[in-house]
Amino acid sequence: MADRVGVPFRRVLAERADRLTSARWFSAVVLATILGNAVTLGVETYAGLAQRWHGPLTTLENLFMAAFALEVALRAAAHADRPRDFFREPWNVFDLTVLLVAQIPAVQSNATVLRLLRLARIIRAARMLPQLRVLMLAVGKSLPGTLSFLLVGALLLYLYAVLGWICFAEDDPERYGSLGRAVLTLLLLMTLDGLGLAVHDGLAISRWTLLYYGSYVLLASFVLVNLLIGVVINSLEEARATEREERRLPSGASGAADDEQLRARIAEARRALDELEAGLRR
Repeated sequence: MADRVGVPFRRVLAERADRLTSARWFSAVVLATILGNAVTLGVETYAGLAQRWHGPLTTLENLFMAAFALEVALRAAAHADRPRDFFREPWNVFDLTVLLVAQIPAVQSNATVLRLLRLARIIRAARMLPQLRVLMLAVGKSLPGTLSFLLVGALLLYLYAVLGWICFAEDDPERYGSLGRAVLTLLLLMTLDGLGLAVHDGLAISRWTLLYYGSYVLLASFVLVNLLIGVVINSLEEARATEREERRLPSGASGAADDEQLRARIAEARRALDELEAGLRR
């Protein structure tokens, strides 16, 4: 009996909390709180201001913590009728983790970790800004392609570093005296910084250096960079498609659930009619 009473209550609580957390003004208030937390953290980087306003800043930090706890509680209440769905959303898990870790006594005594947690709260602004959320999702989707890009880039860098060490170590030890020096030189040349001077000094050693530097710049600064841009753009398109799909999913899922309930009610009504007809025939 208590369970039957509890189900409608949880459903009403979830509907009201969901209506509240979905409101634009709620997102605006949360975003303002996140920005206020960021400003407070920035003020504390100035030692003089931090000492002078230590009391008010501590009070503000406690207020921000209470506001974030209230927000998480409201979002959890919006899933009162389906608690497991609350943990299926990564942002909810992130918010809850940041909030709970900050309550650990060992963490509260460590000022550096506390500041890092407060800095992590700023990332939550992505939840309130759809475009920023899409960008962060694109970054996550681009990680596999980026790792492949880094492996290819590291292989290219290593090959040219060893080749440079073999060819120029004796004549240009400052740039290619060791594998480490050669890698550092090529990393700087990847940004085209000092390329003219390197080519000028290399031509004094051999005219083949023009082919060496030309092929390296072509592969490292143009081909690989364009490949990385292609990976990021492709991931951005996938992230936008995922975001659009997630926006359509709740309404679609709700419609499917309503259809199932309607079919169940029709089937129940048909059974009642069949029983009524069977009783009349008797």
